[in-house]
Amino acid sequence: MSRPVLDIVALRSLTAIADHGGFHRAAEALALSQSAVSQHVRRLEKTLGRPVVEREGRGTRFTPAGRGLLEQARRVLAVHDEAVRTLLDIESDTITIGSTEHAADQFLPRLTAAVQAVGPGCRVRYRIDRSARLVEAVERGTVDVAVYVTEAAATEGTPVGGLPLTWHARPGWRRPPAPAPVPLVAIEDPCAIRRRAISTLAAHGVPATVVGDAGYLAGVLDIARTGQGVALLAAVGPAPDGLTPCAGLPPVPPIPMSALASPRTDRATAQAAFEAVRGLLA
Repeated sequence: MSRPVLDIVALRSLTAIADHGGFHRAAEALALSQSAVSQHVRRLEKTLGRPVVEREGRGTRFTPAGRGLLEQARRVLAVHDEAVRTLLDIESDTITIGSTEHAADQFLPRLTAAVQAVGPGCRVRYRIDRSARLVEAVERGTVDVAVYVTEAAATEGTPVGGLPLTWHARPGWRRPPAPAPVPLVAIEDPCAIRRRAISTLAAHGVPATVVGDAGYLAGVLDIARTGQGVALLAAVGPAPDGLTPCAGLPPVPPIPMSALASPRTDRATAQAAFEAVRGLLA
């Protein structure tokens, strides 16, 4: 009996839904119709035999199966794209920009504008991943410039500022009365922002418990939208759909961010990218 095969085009649509916050924005980013993106998701659901993305009001929510598929999809796409670069050698005029999920919607447009200002007409590719993996990709030469959480990787890189962090929850969420612990939602370990959330509350004598975690930010947002807990998120740009900053919890200091460029990256391009990130975080 033949084994099911995951369509790589459909996997790319799935990751775009997570990265851009829904079907409509994913379709715009991929230059596809929204119905095409929906068909890609249905194709994946048919292969798995279970739903992966569900509509929730005006937004979307990844099911547990969907969050697992999303994590594997990112790995499949990273290996696929690296193979294309290595075997076909067709992207010499392409800049690959890497970013953590935290504030990626703010970092990527500014990085794109910065590198294209130095090299007009160059194509830009993106990779969103965990900080340690981004650093490894830069060191392998499969990512040209990356911005990441400094303490989440072994390589410090070039400091570019601090990423502001704020507690977010579903509108109307209230902290449980003491002595009940604060319910947290976070990316699964290892995650520097998860550690920052727990350590900040502990430093203020506030008990906390993780009530939900996920491999990627999209899953964290989905859980937080249910109202089950509060999440510590980047505070640049608008709040994610369905969530709002919440008061009543200790303030959290910004977390240091770094940028790193591959040795093959043009120095002017790298410098422009670093300054773009500094400008956002200033």
